[in-house]
Amino acid sequence: MSEAAPLRDVAIIGGGCYGTFYTGQLLTAVARGRLQVRQVLVVDQNPECQASRELDPGPVWTLIPSKWETFLADFLTAAPASPGRPDDAVVPSPLTPHLMAEWLLHLARTRWPGRSAALVSPDLPLGTPYDALGPDGTRYVSFADWICPTHCVEPLTCPVIRGPRTWEMGDALRDYAVRLHRRAPTRGPALFTTRHHAFGVGMFHAPEIRESRALLELAGESGAPVDLVVGTISACHGAVSILRLGEIASGASPPRNDRRYIGAP
Repeated sequence: MSEAAPLRDVAIIGGGCYGTFYTGQLLTAVARGRLQVRQVLVVDQNPECQASRELDPGPVWTLIPSKWETFLADFLTAAPASPGRPDDAVVPSPLTPHLMAEWLLHLARTRWPGRSAALVSPDLPLGTPYDALGPDGTRYVSFADWICPTHCVEPLTCPVIRGPRTWEMGDALRDYAVRLHRRAPTRGPALFTTRHHAFGVGMFHAPEIRESRALLELAGESGAPVDLVVGTISACHGAVSILRLGEIASGASPPRNDRRYIGAP
């Protein structure tokens, strides 16, 4: 097994069963010399979560007792690493709300105070085999109409059908944004794409986070009403939201030019 690309800090969302497993896998990768990482940050508002009880203390991982939204508001705006140096990553949990859409909503309300900004349900089906609106208005989609293996890394050969994986959720969402744009001004998609990195753990990386923030800036800079498609996805599955920006009121102050954290993707 080859060594994975080195990382700066890795944030694992949730210290329950999934977060404990992911942390253990990354610590094993580090111990075996297959991964270099400055720190693994397990984020859970419960200081006595499963990870704190089951994982041995050590210098590589730290429990951050915090609400996810509060932690991400700081972590996701960290300054980019120097060119050629390891950067940050996030390991999402399948059991959380659509945190990345909520983060972009927070950024929009901060950047354009007084402008209407809200997450709305994507009413147009994507058309994947599984396609359903959740109670929170997020559209949950999947190319699988079967039960996938636990912790599947989504290889090019699907382990269930034992044939080529001919689908890619990112491509489907790019087509989806085009379809939505025919109905109303729509930009994106702003994607947070989880890919396998090491020892069965998938994550999305800081450059893509900054690119999604840049897409929000570009979508909203004209001041006209616009929708932004937001997806936290893997190759096979995804959570999709629409961030809807209203028109900037006449006479309102122009947007601030504070893109200091937006690095090149």
